[in-house]
Amino acid sequence: MAAETGSKSVRTDSADRDAVIATVRASGPLDVLVVNSGFAIFGDALDQDPDEIDRLFRVNVHAPYHASVEAARQMPEGGRIVVIGSVNGDRMPVPGMASYALSKSALQGLARGLARDFGPRGITINVVQPRPIDTDANPADGPMRDLMHSFMALKRHGRPEEVAAMVAWLSGPEAGFVTGAMHTIDGAFGA
Repeated sequence: MAAETGSKSVRTDSADRDAVIATVRASGPLDVLVVNSGFAIFGDALDQDPDEIDRLFRVNVHAPYHASVEAARQMPEGGRIVVIGSVNGDRMPVPGMASYALSKSALQGLARGLARDFGPRGITINVVQPRPIDTDANPADGPMRDLMHSFMALKRHGRPEEVAAMVAWLSGPEAGFVTGAMHTIDGAFGA
C-alpha cells in the first residue's frame, strides 16, 4: 500500500525506545505519521509474567508516545499523527485482557494531551479504535469469531481497508479540525 500511495512503511522494534526514536528521526520531516504497534497478552492477571507486561506497555504505550513526539519535532505545520488503538480502550467484554485494555486506554490520554501540545502548530493527533478486524492475528474464521460477533450489531469482522479509509480521512485536509479524538470502527462491538 505504501508503494501505491507514494508513502513509506517502516518497521522497527517497538519495544526499543531508542530504535523507535532513531527510526522516526531518520525519516526526516513527516507530513503524516501512522503508528500501528501493539500486541496483547491473554490470561489471568495474577498469573502473568511482569516482564511481559512491561514489554506490552513499551510496545503499546511508550512506542506510540515517543514516535509521536519525535515526529512532531520535525513535522511541518498542519501535520497529522494517527495512532492505531483498540475499542478495548473503552470496554472489555471478556476477562483476561486487563493489561491490554490499560495500554489502549492510555492512548486516549496520549491523544488528548498531545493534541494540546501540538495544536498551536496545527498538528492533529487522533486514535483509531478498531475491533475485530480480519487480520492474521484475528482472522474472520478464527476460534474467537462467534464470541466476538455475539457482542456486535454488525455480525462480521471489519476489513483492513475499512480501517485504512478512516486513517486516510484523518490524514487528509478534511480532518484538519479533528484532534485529540477517538474514532471507533468496530461494528458496535460490545455497545
